[in-house]
Amino acid sequence: MNDNSNKLAVLWTSGDPEVAEKVCFMYTLNTKKQGWFDEVILIIWGSSSKLLSENEMLQGYVKRMQDAGVKVEACINCAKMYGVVEKLRSMDIEVKGMGVPLTNYLKEGWHTLTF
Repeated sequence: MNDNSNKLAVLWTSGDPEVAEKVCFMYTLNTKKQGWFDEVILIIWGSSSKLLSENEMLQGYVKRMQDAGVKVEACINCAKMYGVVEKLRSMDIEVKGMGVPLTNYLKEGWHTLTF
């Protein structure tokens, strides 16, 4: 098994903009910028997909994370429930089935945080 101890998957599920801006996004961006983990993935899941599709400030924050090298993925089933698949894709977010990828991150020993 590969050593994935320097990889972080952040699972963002909250529809609360304060949780996004002041906790989840701040930590995720700084983790990548400061090199605390080599690889950082932000997973958009649940009501966070709707929040992101409507909030321009958070959209800009996600763009900054992408520019810093954070990979951003979103659950397609969640995005479909909220009708935001195309909006997320227009933000260069990979929208796909996330059950298997998340399970693989967990099985492969990635560190995970959930907000």
